[in-house]
Amino acid sequence: MIQLFTELQEKKNVRSNLSALRASLKEATEEQKAQAIEFVRGHEDLVFGFLQEEDAKTRKNAALLLGDLAVQNALQPLWKAYTREQTLFVKSAYLEAMKALHAEEILSQLKDRLAELEGEPVTEENRKHREAELRALRAILIQYEGIDTHHFDIKQKSNHVLLVTNRNHRGILENQTGGKAHPLGVIVQTDDLLQLLQIRTYRDMLFLLPVKGLLEQEPEKAAETVWKPMLAICAKYHREDKPFFFRIECRSAMTLEQRSRFVKKLGSAIEQLSDGKLVNSPGDYEVELRLIANREGKFFPALRFYTLPDHRFAYRKHAIAASMHPSLAALIMELAAPYLKENAQIIDPFCGVGTMLIERDIRVPAREKYGTDIFGEAIDGARENAALAGEQINFIHRDFFDFKHDYLFDEIVTNMPVRGKMTREQLDRLYEKFFRKALTILEKEAVIVMYTGEIGFVKKQLRLHREFSLLEEYCMQSKAGCYLFIIGVKR
Repeated sequence: MIQLFTELQEKKNVRSNLSALRASLKEATEEQKAQAIEFVRGHEDLVFGFLQEEDAKTRKNAALLLGDLAVQNALQPLWKAYTREQTLFVKSAYLEAMKALHAEEILSQLKDRLAELEGEPVTEENRKHREAELRALRAILIQYEGIDTHHFDIKQKSNHVLLVTNRNHRGILENQTGGKAHPLGVIVQTDDLLQLLQIRTYRDMLFLLPVKGLLEQEPEKAAETVWKPMLAICAKYHREDKPFFFRIECRSAMTLEQRSRFVKKLGSAIEQLSDGKLVNSPGDYEVELRLIANREGKFFPALRFYTLPDHRFAYRKHAIAASMHPSLAALIMELAAPYLKENAQIIDPFCGVGTMLIERDIRVPAREKYGTDIFGEAIDGARENAALAGEQINFIHRDFFDFKHDYLFDEIVTNMPVRGKMTREQLDRLYEKFFRKALTILEKEAVIVMYTGEIGFVKKQLRLHREFSLLEEYCMQSKAGCYLFIIGVKR
């Protein structure tokens, strides 16, 4: 790096040395980064002068270097260089650099430039670089002002939505809504969205786009098909006449690189075709265009609105890696409902952040609720989640196998620990200890509601202990091998 500094001072191979310096910073130590910052600050006239070099790529690399190092004194030189720049592919580089700085003092000028650029005609020659410049301008302004927000009109009639739920148990949601099964969940036609927002057994509410067939993996063609219905649905549910900021969620078997390239091209094409009424903004958005691929790689399109006031699981402030989504916990409790008793005394031995207990009590109110876990952070999160849900639950930072209580419980509800780093032998012992412990803390007639990915260990313990009987068995996730067991206990 010292050699690069020396050659830059001597103005030798400036373009390649700036590029090499930027590349070296990606893997540089903090000390090396500090040296680079010190060099630039000590030679500001030199480095700022590179913004006026005749070679366009030199100007571009100099601008990006100043952004990489967050050199605040470079704001005005960068702005001046940006305003006089005539080479299109360089202009967005100045903006990318300014995004890393405190740019409050030039916000009004940036707004003026955005309005000016939006009004300029689009040609085949300027389209690509114009879009890059627009994205960079908007990104800076969003940092300081956020996006122009919309308000969702919940009272709209004739709503055509897809409720995403567990594929194996769509029947529950069909009965709750009167909807029709779909490969991704249940499709519902309703005049009352508020009623749907009382149901807890679906994960997401997606708004269907009225397009014929599925979308191809060709971004330009997909954009032509989707942009008009996308804009029409956005406008239907929002009163404000201003651009909608969206992101694209693409779920397919494409590689990360293929998916990223497809999403970027599709987002740009939608923004262009909509004349800026739909703005592709992956970092700050109100609308998600969700694309779900089938086996042939074609996409089912739908919209998710983050403006929709869905408060069903608002209590879930905290979660950990092993946490279950609340909609799955709610579905489990719906399946187990015939076996849940009102005013029961229940315990979750591996409670995590408390989701199972909270959803259990919402479905059928219990009298006493206890949760134990050896992970202290999870217990802290569970207490706060329960308070937000208005639930009175006793969470105890303790190993379940050391837990003692003055009275017996009517139910165990739990999401069993995942295998993780445990060997098969260790996991086998865990299930053996669990079922033995269960016999010591449960009433003579009790129920265990167990979610697990280890069907073999459960079946083994049921064979070994006559006190347990399998009441119900549900396959919840076929690929992952996750099951729900409702187990009766008689001693």
